[in-house]
Amino acid sequence: DIAIATRNTRNNRSLYRNILMYGPPGTGKTLFAKKLAMHSGMDYAIMTGGDVAPMGREGVTAMHKVFDWANTSRRGLLLFVDEADAFLRKRATEKISEDLRATLNAFLHRTGQHSNKFMLVLASNQPEQFDWAINDRIDEMVHFQLPGLQERERLVRMYFDKHILQPATEGKQRLKLAQFDYGGKVLGNCQADKRHVWTGDLAARGGLAGRRLRLGGR
Repeated sequence: DIAIATRNTRNNRSLYRNILMYGPPGTGKTLFAKKLAMHSGMDYAIMTGGDVAPMGREGVTAMHKVFDWANTSRRGLLLFVDEADAFLRKRATEKISEDLRATLNAFLHRTGQHSNKFMLVLASNQPEQFDWAINDRIDEMVHFQLPGLQERERLVRMYFDKHILQPATEGKQRLKLAQFDYGGKVLGNCQADKRHVWTGDLAARGGLAGRRLRLGGR
């Protein structure tokens, strides 16, 4: 299990293993990276490959700043690079600018050895476009597939229960505890020796309008 192994690595202050997550968009790669960092007790940072190319000459300096900052983390840092194939392309065959090539070289220089300070997690829809040197820096690959029929059914049930059934049930319970008419007053008779109930008019006079009131109490 990746999460358990990463947590053990952090606790033992060992060298982190770098991960490549690949698959179509919308399959949970970013969410998985965040949950992995939280479960492992690490800090995490997210950068997008598509933001690197527009930096131009600033890209090299920005890349070094990212890794300088990553090395200062006391808890260990999970550096998540989304859309990594946008700038980690093949230098030999892809037509890339000199600025982007220099930024890629800076990235390769800072990730040439494993670290006990940061963990690299790359996400890509097209990992075949990676430069060959990137493959040498990846220890584990995780394929994210679109959910099948059974998974989609479970997702629909989960969100239906959470956002439709539960709110409806809670609403009915509240109505049973305190049934209000349109004027804001409580419907029903209250016996004097039992619990007191605040009416809407009394709450408004006491400056309590709009707040959640505790219905009941002697």
